[in-house]
Amino acid sequence: MFYDPRSEDHGLPHNPWMALIVPRPIGWISTVSPDGTPNLAPYSAFNTVASNPPFVMFSSDGPKDSIANAEATGYFCINIVNYALREKMNISSAPFPADVDEFAAADIAAEPCTNIPCLRVAAAPVSIECRLSQIVSLSPSTGAPCSNRVAFGEVVGIHIDDTVLRDGKVDIELMQPLARLGYRDYSVTIRSFEMPRPVPSEH
Repeated sequence: MFYDPRSEDHGLPHNPWMALIVPRPIGWISTVSPDGTPNLAPYSAFNTVASNPPFVMFSSDGPKDSIANAEATGYFCINIVNYALREKMNISSAPFPADVDEFAAADIAAEPCTNIPCLRVAAAPVSIECRLSQIVSLSPSTGAPCSNRVAFGEVVGIHIDDTVLRDGKVDIELMQPLARLGYRDYSVTIRSFEMPRPVPSEH
């Protein structure tokens, strides 16, 4: 099948788009509002965008609290969700009002970040502290209204739980990161394999 999402319907019972680019890592974004209310919400439109120096991004498809708080304060923290945290992550995804603390609502233990003024998930295997670099608003070529905004953050602190380290590396089997698939489906990574890059032969 083929369809142009700018002008054609996919013709399927459910929109396939978010099931096509999978698995997607889940960024559990913690922020704080200007009045001091902690906020925590999962985003699967999240990834690294640079490694030296490290930068990350997450995308919000509307006026969500996470991006509003990051814009107001200049900071956010990305907590990596593992299999053990799946239920608490799901609870925090509910559309709570802006004045609700999702850490408290989902009974999630929090710890202060080190280099930024917000909380992080204490049980997360990895937490990434970020300084907001810029927010980009997306503009469709059709001129259709679009409320999507992408937040880019410079990484200013990285927490790695010692329990996911083995032989000096982050071990994916110990970490068990959760990933988002399409629809309401998720997966967990518990197996990996190595493929060294080929070295061009000299002639």
